[in-house]
Amino acid sequence: MSHSTLAALATPRADYSYAFLDAFARRELRRRTLKAIAIPGYQVPYASRELPIARGWGTGGLQVSLALVGPQSVVKVIDQGADDSVNAANLRRFITRMSGAATTTDALQATILQSRHRIPEEILREYQTLVLQVPDPEPLRAVQSDSSRAHQMHADADYGQMWLVLYEQLVRYRQYLQGASYPSLVNGRYVISPSPIPRWDTPKLHQAAHLTLLAAGREKRLYAVPPYTDVYPLEFTDVPFQVEDQRDWRCRHTGVQHKFMNELPLADGSAGYELSDSGYQQKITAGTAPGATYYDDQGNFYHDGYLKPPVRPE
Repeated sequence: MSHSTLAALATPRADYSYAFLDAFARRELRRRTLKAIAIPGYQVPYASRELPIARGWGTGGLQVSLALVGPQSVVKVIDQGADDSVNAANLRRFITRMSGAATTTDALQATILQSRHRIPEEILREYQTLVLQVPDPEPLRAVQSDSSRAHQMHADADYGQMWLVLYEQLVRYRQYLQGASYPSLVNGRYVISPSPIPRWDTPKLHQAAHLTLLAAGREKRLYAVPPYTDVYPLEFTDVPFQVEDQRDWRCRHTGVQHKFMNELPLADGSAGYELSDSGYQQKITAGTAPGATYYDDQGNFYHDGYLKPPVRPE
């Protein structure tokens, strides 16, 4: 007859559940994510949990990443394109500590990419999931402050006020003023706010091979752009959508052009420019051949066999 101690019979001590979230939270987030994928662009409510970071610092994206991550995952976290910013470094360290997943700065090696306000320059692939942090998921906020009425407008596909705002911008200023979070129509049905990504990144969502998940922790909403889904920025037929005009900008470190740049003030009062995507810049600096990019060396938008010059202001 064997004798067992109480310690041997007890389950091993676990200070936290795997990937921090408890099983109920992970199950709920995965179910909500499946619903968001099934209805592209639809804002799905979820119970946003408390995390060891304050809401407004990426809790929505972090919860989605924690619900998806596994021991075999490879995680990349960027903030405004940079891997080494304080917020990106803290989130990356937390995810890998709680899950044991590997991390990388190479956009093409990652299976889960969590990003604040940027989509990498290199074309993402089918096996990858892009998680975008979203401060305000409601594109109708500027025209309808009542969330109940905004939800009804989405249900009715009533986006007339959005078109009116764009029309007024063209009448007054002869150009679209919306910078980041440019409203876009997903799958011909729902208008979304595609996170505060620059207009430069908005075309990257159209017919993308990867899955894009957008989550807002404070607003308790998540929505998705499934792979190979149509995403069109709102535009009038005679006034096409325009990306940022950076045609003459050149990275001061690599000499690269036609990639999204950060503008930096210099000591002499002039401005310098550097690549926003730090992982892409590292590859060029190290002499490693980067993957195919959404914009070619002439500034044409290229994606999945689709070549189109990006519309720029004259």
